[in-house]
Amino acid sequence: MGRCYPHLSLEERRRIANWRYGKMPVPEIAERLCRNASTIYREIKRNSCQFDDQPELNGYHALNAQDQSEERRAVHRKLIIYPELMSAVRSGFDAGWSPEQIAGRMRLERHPMRVSHETIYRYAYSKDGRAEKFYQHLPRQRQRRRPRGTRKNHGSQFLDELAIKHRPKIISDRDQFGHWECDLVMFRKEFGKANVTSLVERVSRFTVVLKNPDRQSKPIMEGLIDCLSSLPAHARQSITFDRGTEFSAWQDLKDGIGIDPWFCDPRSPWQKGTVENTNNRLRRDLPRKSDPTAFTNQYLRTICDRLNATPRKCLGYKTPAEVFREKLMEGEK
Repeated sequence: MGRCYPHLSLEERRRIANWRYGKMPVPEIAERLCRNASTIYREIKRNSCQFDDQPELNGYHALNAQDQSEERRAVHRKLIIYPELMSAVRSGFDAGWSPEQIAGRMRLERHPMRVSHETIYRYAYSKDGRAEKFYQHLPRQRQRRRPRGTRKNHGSQFLDELAIKHRPKIISDRDQFGHWECDLVMFRKEFGKANVTSLVERVSRFTVVLKNPDRQSKPIMEGLIDCLSSLPAHARQSITFDRGTEFSAWQDLKDGIGIDPWFCDPRSPWQKGTVENTNNRLRRDLPRKSDPTAFTNQYLRTICDRLNATPRKCLGYKTPAEVFREKLMEGEK
């Protein structure tokens, strides 16, 4: 495992300044800080003050050393040095892309100048980034990184032969196009039972959202039939659901357009992780506090278009729409 060489902190610089004032030798300072002596020598040389008009102030001062260090590091940040690079990053944010998607798309398009997603995150959490509230452009809009949580789910009884453990491996491994995952995006109770169906193709991550007046299963299945019936057979082979009662009319779907249903184990939403991840992305435009009865079909199409035009790391930074079109054309050959 490689060794880590963290930058000196302000507290360490304060100790260096105090010990230097007391004439402590550099090797002893290094030993007390558990640092290499060359690190301390270099720190003193680079960050000491020199005043021609006030030589009595010359020397190593902690706060001044900290400021010099931060300024030196900032000078080398690409996003500060190159305004055109910052402009490209902001354009990606305006399109709703994450730092990883922005950086990945730059690599895919072979930009002559590009940044890594970590550079973007580091700038967002830096002193300069915090000053301009750059974190507000990040997907979660958090001021610091935190582990993601989970949400609870519940299921009901379905035929054992339709359990996900019997689903062919070719589907689980995403080796075949045309297999989807489905879920409902719910909202606050005061808005009634209206909801949105989210439907995602597993290989391309292509997403479709449909408006529902309630959670009755038959209308939901009819909506899926209307949505998928225009696709060729190879593009609509199966759908994986959870065990919610809203999907209990699966036989209507199978009889209507021949799609095979598969069902997750009870309380196991991670088994349809593609659509769960997509729901998190949809929440940016469909927050739980919004009124689903006010959504228009045009608004939902706009959300889908933007999501399907966003480059994805798992697709080599191609967009879901690009991959979906490629797979459709491959099946027509």
